[in-house]
Amino acid sequence: MNLINRLNNSADVLLSDGATGTFLQERGLEPGGGPELMNIDSPEAVMEMAEGYFTSGSDFVLTNSFGGSPFMLKKYGYEEETEKFNREAAKLAKIHCPEDGFVVGSIGPTGEFLEPLGSVTVDQMSQGFMKQISGLLEGGVDGIIFETQMAIEELKLGISVAKNMTDLPVIGSMVFDKGPRGFFTMMGVSPEKACFEIKESGADVVATNCGNGSKVMAELAKELLIYTELPLMIQSNAGIPKIKGGKVIYDESPDFMGKNYELLVEMGVDVIGGCCGTNFDHIKKFRKIINTAKI
Repeated sequence: MNLINRLNNSADVLLSDGATGTFLQERGLEPGGGPELMNIDSPEAVMEMAEGYFTSGSDFVLTNSFGGSPFMLKKYGYEEETEKFNREAAKLAKIHCPEDGFVVGSIGPTGEFLEPLGSVTVDQMSQGFMKQISGLLEGGVDGIIFETQMAIEELKLGISVAKNMTDLPVIGSMVFDKGPRGFFTMMGVSPEKACFEIKESGADVVATNCGNGSKVMAELAKELLIYTELPLMIQSNAGIPKIKGGKVIYDESPDFMGKNYELLVEMGVDVIGGCCGTNFDHIKKFRKIINTAKI
């Protein structure tokens, strides 16, 4: 069964992976360093990460390509090697992918704004997406996710480019903050608008990740379910980051997150996974929740 069939199976809750940056920092990624560079410089660490998540129960893992756009790689002088870094990210994740598992190509924000708010044209950003997606497809991904997105214009453009390049499933994921007026992205996009625009752009899955701990994410999921009929994917941080002893700490344990993730499964969320601060133990806990719900 391919990924799109699994996503559309309402009786089947899928499990994604956990944090990428958190894991790679424990394997030598320097503060401010480019995780994507480790696809070439430290491939063993990237393979270990994918293998660990699959072994912990993930149905699919995301590639180490979140910052793999030419706009982001330019910071390290590698914008001309965009396809290479993304291709290797996909290949490394595929090495330990089980027969019934999947690899989804991760595309994060470009760090740029489209005209007139910014200086990047639609054509320039489209070309950037095309290079990144080409590399991911060459590496053998089973789907594409645009994650941690805040600007709906960028997300819509990315989804459109992806859909013109492949029939594989495409996931659109935005970051929401909870304020006095409810949930909005940093650019003022509401959950209702996000669901509408993501669907209209041709995406197969509506999602949210990062920015919140699991309790707030459960509140957000309830609202998103009102506005979308597409499969819904939720990836929460292990709490809000805190600085302790000069280190960034995420303090939501697998058991704490598990209580809120039980609610996600009960309310009908189709895909669950972790974001910043989550690790193999969190994924093992989420797998137990899914398996228990099937009984």
